[in-house]
Amino acid sequence: MRVPVWTVAILTALVGGSAAAAAQDSISSPRMKTLSGAGTAGRVEAVEAFWREIGATGAPLVEPIEGAPKEVLVTFLWRERERIENLVVAGSALGSDPTKNRLQHLEGTDVWYKTMRLPSDLRTVYRFAVNPPAGTMGTPVHARPDPLNPKWFLYPKDPDDPASIEIKRSLLELPGAPAQPWIVKRNEVPAGSVSLERFTSQVLDNTRRVFVYTPAGYASDHAPYPLALVFDGAAYIGLVPTPTILDNLIAAGKIPPVVAVLVDNPNAETRNRELDCYPPFVDFIAHELLPWVRGKYRVTHDPARTVAAGSSGGGQASMCLGQHHPELVGNVLAQSGSFFEEPTRPIGDEWVYRHLVTGAKLPLKFYLDVGRFEPAFSVTGVRVMRDVLEAKGYPLTYQEFSGGHDYSWWRGTLADGLIALLGRPKSSSRRR
Repeated sequence: MRVPVWTVAILTALVGGSAAAAAQDSISSPRMKTLSGAGTAGRVEAVEAFWREIGATGAPLVEPIEGAPKEVLVTFLWRERERIENLVVAGSALGSDPTKNRLQHLEGTDVWYKTMRLPSDLRTVYRFAVNPPAGTMGTPVHARPDPLNPKWFLYPKDPDDPASIEIKRSLLELPGAPAQPWIVKRNEVPAGSVSLERFTSQVLDNTRRVFVYTPAGYASDHAPYPLALVFDGAAYIGLVPTPTILDNLIAAGKIPPVVAVLVDNPNAETRNRELDCYPPFVDFIAHELLPWVRGKYRVTHDPARTVAAGSSGGGQASMCLGQHHPELVGNVLAQSGSFFEEPTRPIGDEWVYRHLVTGAKLPLKFYLDVGRFEPAFSVTGVRVMRDVLEAKGYPLTYQEFSGGHDYSWWRGTLADGLIALLGRPKSSSRRR
């Protein structure tokens, strides 16, 4: 069975995510206090009015906190008249402890709720686990999107895998979450083209999909185009609208016209192996794929105009490719890079850190980001990488966002990374 990479990301986020809101038991929503305080005689009318309000505004319920402008109260809601044994809200930035994420039942009503104190700039996907085994977040069979939330995030079915399914998650974007203007398709913006290739590697002895984006007006007699290599290719077509992002950035003059090669994985097992600084995969990119791309498309040979990009394991692969072959790739764009994957293993055992610390400074430029509510070892790994790069004097753009290990953020920060690396020159280190 072919397991899409986004399924791996979902499971990683739900199982290992750090809680954005700890010790929530004492937190109460003013709106829910009012509802629970309604007298018996007026309870039915009050609940009906409440659901009409939610129907008009959508869920979750978001309320300000007096004296805390950077935080809000978020109340997740579920409407159910039948008995529920266990109802849990789960998300990549909401924590993985079911005892803290369990919804309460407002006695005598069909209202179930859970209030959390969250950063006002949080963005995350979430779902409800209905009647999962006690003490767990359940499995996909228990998963439900929020029927009261009109915003959702779709993990599409893989057309190459008849066993894969479409997965729908609800999307929480709080008022302070930065806009993601580059992901929206605009009719007035000229669209590039995407072609699907099947590439067989002799080094790896496997075949994979390769999606090639060429910008609007692409011409074989044009000056060589900058090149972006993007790992987890199907995810960066189906979850991150990379062609649309490139169209918009190019049209706005944020980056020059660029050719992008989105490299897919044959399956989940090969992904886990190949993107983890696997020498044969590095050889495949350097000695098979790049020569093929440069022979077929009008792209640069200049490493300063070539980017390797990806998220999670794809960020790790980008870092390894840049370190092994700075003569080919001069820019590394790593979104929530999995530089430190084993919590029990010292960071000094990780090749990417040791090579940077002990080796000579390479002609590389970097963009890194990470979600503050990713698993603690993941956040630490990226922050350590940031500190190593800064200590060595590498050009670096770095940012942290209020979210988890989550494509709902990566689809926005991809543009930030491309602008930082391919746009106008920036200062040597910039944090956001």
